[in-house]
Amino acid sequence: MNTEGVVLSARSLTKRFGGLAANQDVSLDLWRDRIHAVIGPNGAGKSTLTNLLSGDIVPTSGTVTLGGHDITGYPPHEISRRGLGRSYQKTNIFLPLTVEENVRLASQSRQRHRPWNPLHWVDTATAHAAVADRCDRALELAGLAARRHTVAGTCSHGEQRQLEIAMTLATQPQVLLLDEPLAGMGVCCGSRLSTRSCWSSMTWTPSSPWPTTSR
Repeated sequence: MNTEGVVLSARSLTKRFGGLAANQDVSLDLWRDRIHAVIGPNGAGKSTLTNLLSGDIVPTSGTVTLGGHDITGYPPHEISRRGLGRSYQKTNIFLPLTVEENVRLASQSRQRHRPWNPLHWVDTATAHAAVADRCDRALELAGLAARRHTVAGTCSHGEQRQLEIAMTLATQPQVLLLDEPLAGMGVCCGSRLSTRSCWSSMTWTPSSPWPTTSR
């Protein structure tokens, strides 16, 4: 089987909590340029599977591979740096900050670390421009460009969900995992988010970490 287009895969992935097997012998492949869905009732183990893939939970057995590299047991921040982004069921944002400040923090996490400059006291103009560009692109893709100066805590629930996705996009992921992104949204917000062109026609190219959209 040709796996050239596979960006994330799992083999015989199992997670046990005592005598309960939340996931057992799960194998899957996520392919570049495709949208995948995991469907099941409450308690089926969907969020547990997402947590296993993102490193939030260490599997009891099995392996996870991202971009051809075994990342089983890696901490979440290392998996994120290797190109996997995710959202959570419970929105994780900085409520006192503005929408733009939230996304900018996520964008800054992708700046190269320098031992002599751990807190980025000194940075080049090019580095600042790259952070701003990632931030602007993420806000545009998530539909929040017009709300960039709004304090996150005053945004609606739907906008806060969009903001978390924008923060994830600002990290330039190769794979984007969304855990119930429409949960708790009204019909209007849910429809607006689900019909964004960046979800319905997302294409990832090996030469660029940014998604390109087409109609």
